[in-house]
Amino acid sequence: MINLNGKLTNDSFLVSHENRGYKYGDALFETLKVVHGKILFWEDHYFRLMASMRIMRMEIPMQFTMEFLEAEILKTIEANSLQNVSARVRLNIDRGEGGKYRPKDTSVNFSIVTEPLEQDFYSIPNQASYTVDLFKDYFVAPGLLSTLKTNNKAINVLGSIYAKENDFDNCLLMNTNKDVVEALNGNLFVVHGETVKTPPLKDGCLNGIMRKQIMEVILNSGDYVLEEQSVSPFELQKADELFITNVIAGVYPILKYRKKEFATKISADILRRLNVKMRLG
Repeated sequence: MINLNGKLTNDSFLVSHENRGYKYGDALFETLKVVHGKILFWEDHYFRLMASMRIMRMEIPMQFTMEFLEAEILKTIEANSLQNVSARVRLNIDRGEGGKYRPKDTSVNFSIVTEPLEQDFYSIPNQASYTVDLFKDYFVAPGLLSTLKTNNKAINVLGSIYAKENDFDNCLLMNTNKDVVEALNGNLFVVHGETVKTPPLKDGCLNGIMRKQIMEVILNSGDYVLEEQSVSPFELQKADELFITNVIAGVYPILKYRKKEFATKISADILRRLNVKMRLG
């Protein structure tokens, strides 16, 4: 079942070819993890969505309260019989139909789709290899728009195709200043000794929800130092560890970049601390 503006339906073809999200990528989305009927980090997701709508100059409907959207998400979860398992949810906001580049009016639509997930909480994947490389065909523009989760994901799509064609598990994206900003599907963290570094938002990386959680874990650890600074490609091979974060996987260690192989000790410890934080919360 799909939730379109509060109505549950099995019809997946109700979005018009005139929809602005389809025609122009004039849309935002949130990827959520829901575990046994609880939306993880929902407050952070909600306030990021509201901030993103303002940046995109979308008019926020009065009913778009945190409670209203939460209820709609959980209604969709229940309609798909996912309330007792874990699920991936995509909440999409678009500006409806009409107009060319300039919208015809200020109305917005929302849609919610779900799919089941195998794991409830976060764990380090048990695999022998996870290899990445740089994607250098196209570059991310530094600045505020690049930090938003919009439907304009051409670089991520092309990078994913490049990764498959070259037998990589993922790729790292660079900005026009040739700094490394993120992975195709999450934020990047670089470990040197007890220092854990991640690119700043001004470099154009996604303002990730899991990025925020991991940064808080590091700051409160007492064992690690957090740095929010630009990452050059030369730092990657000098790092002790590299890992990717997103709300679905949590922490995903990179095991190989070019000829360099990486440990997972600190990334595993940070993930353990995240799980403790979630249980206490």
